[in-house]
Amino acid sequence: MLRDPQRPFAPPPDATELLLVRHGSAGGLASGEPPDLVGGHTDVPLAALGHVQARALAARLTAVTLTGLFVTPLRRTAETAAPLAASTGLEPVVVPELREVFLGDWEGGEFAARMERRDPVMVEVFTRQRWDVIPNAEPAEDFAARVRRGLETVASATGPGAAAVAVVHGGIVAEACRQATGSEPFAFINVDNASITRLVRLATGRWLLLGFNDTAHLAHVDAEALTDGRLRAE
Repeated sequence: MLRDPQRPFAPPPDATELLLVRHGSAGGLASGEPPDLVGGHTDVPLAALGHVQARALAARLTAVTLTGLFVTPLRRTAETAAPLAASTGLEPVVVPELREVFLGDWEGGEFAARMERRDPVMVEVFTRQRWDVIPNAEPAEDFAARVRRGLETVASATGPGAAAVAVVHGGIVAEACRQATGSEPFAFINVDNASITRLVRLATGRWLLLGFNDTAHLAHVDAEALTDGRLRAE
């Protein structure tokens, strides 16, 4: 079958579209603490800015026809999804397999502290592009398999010809993009809070990456406004 290379891409009618959203800004950003880098399994809530980002996300996606909304067991994803759930009437479904990578001995903020002082082991993490360089962290192969299962769970629940949103974590988005493209492990590691990454699953089981780290809906969200109290969590 011939394809016109000048024709805009459109997913086949039996494809499943998945919008992966990284949760909004979490941790202590509103109180002046360092923003979340990789939070791992540490269960922190959204900061005030994160709630503003979540509302902007909902406004962006309300016009999209969605059949499913998925989150992880960590509250920062549920809080990010809450405005979208309210505007669409969709009930968020928890997918445990899409929880963030487990950081072993560097859970609980230790990752950010090590990053700040450029710990030699941290340098090795990014040189080798493996989270399991961190002591007792989740093995890379196990993490990849878990993400694969989670994506398939969401795709199966969504069904062909439909679209869904999964609010997840930066490490999950990066790994999903790696699996879709065959890239190096950390090629997509820089994922903005509340950004949208668009994936399509074909009927053959192949995943395609159609868009990465879209933040157009956040253009009006000004972090500096936190200082004068104009942005408040709801």
